[in-house]
Amino acid sequence: MIYAIIVGLIIGALAGWFMKSSYAWYIDLLLGIVGSWVGNWLFGVLGINIAGGLVGDLITGVVGAVIVIAIARLIKK
Repeated sequence: MIYAIIVGLIIGALAGWFMKSSYAWYIDLLLGIVGSWVGNWLFGVLGINIAGGLVGDLITGVVGAVIVIAIARLIKK
């Protein structure tokens, strides 16, 4: 659980930087945690298996966080 939160925080920072997010840093971190879950769920549903470990978690999490940030931008407008 703690591992997932820490990875989610890192993912939020990376996704916020990648998407040039205008949200406050703590919102990026929260979106990163949610995005990490979304990415893992999405990759599982699609049957995509990325090598485990930190690198695999970061890849799936960043993809999910980018999706979550994009959806949040659409909702905000």
